[in-house]
Amino acid sequence: MNHNYFTDEDVKRLEAQAVQTRSDIIRMIGKAGAGHPGGSLSASDMITALYFHVMNIDPKNPQWADRDRFVLSKGHSCPALYSALARRGFFDLAELEHLREYGAMLQGHPDMHDTPGIDISTGSLGNGLAVGVGMALSGRIHHQDYMTYVLLGDGELQEGLNWEAAMAASHHDLKNLIAIVDCNGVQINGWVNEIMTVEPIGDKWRAFGWNVVEVNGHNMKDILTALHTAKTMRHPTVILMRTVKGRGVSFMEDDSAWHGKAPDEAQMVEALAQISKGGVV
Repeated sequence: MNHNYFTDEDVKRLEAQAVQTRSDIIRMIGKAGAGHPGGSLSASDMITALYFHVMNIDPKNPQWADRDRFVLSKGHSCPALYSALARRGFFDLAELEHLREYGAMLQGHPDMHDTPGIDISTGSLGNGLAVGVGMALSGRIHHQDYMTYVLLGDGELQEGLNWEAAMAASHHDLKNLIAIVDCNGVQINGWVNEIMTVEPIGDKWRAFGWNVVEVNGHNMKDILTALHTAKTMRHPTVILMRTVKGRGVSFMEDDSAWHGKAPDEAQMVEALAQISKGGVV
């Protein structure tokens, strides 16, 4: 397969990188003794695609005015983002050894003041899309052609500010804004559909005037195709990626207990062994 926007070689490279990201996540959280593995693992493929193929960024100039913007609205999934930033060269890989340590660069939620490559500090769920709308509007006002990407959790859509932001984006016809929802179906206390369903998600976004693209969030070809399609749309687009919480580690998958719990030493060894079967670590 050979597209203008990706090749089979690109897909293989990105799949291997996603395996590396998942391994970094387990090592970081395991060493820290705290963190959020479930949602970090489910978002790894998308974050890999964005940072290693799609986004227009410059690790040597993190504040480049024309860079694409990324908002990790579900900020607790930052280990996946930290891995991508480190391996793209925004900061030294050694920093990954110090997740959540007092005074360290990489804390439990992204901090734009201390971490190169972080465009906005996040962690208070439900706010990221509104920030993304502001970034996209700023780009239009200043005649800049960068894209803004916002990654949200599906449970996060239970918060009303998301829908005010969605309405504003549609009203202003922000075609330079792409929202991505990690639809892994699980939040901290259990299944999203049992706590407060957000389905039918696609119909809700369409009702607010958005283009909707649904993909398998663990299929790199689907992800790349969806991102390319979203960039060609004339209106704001949301990508609904169907994923598995804790993807790649059997005892973490679809289990809300692993939303915010660190593996012990034996669990780390087992998790890394399972992840390594997906490619070269």
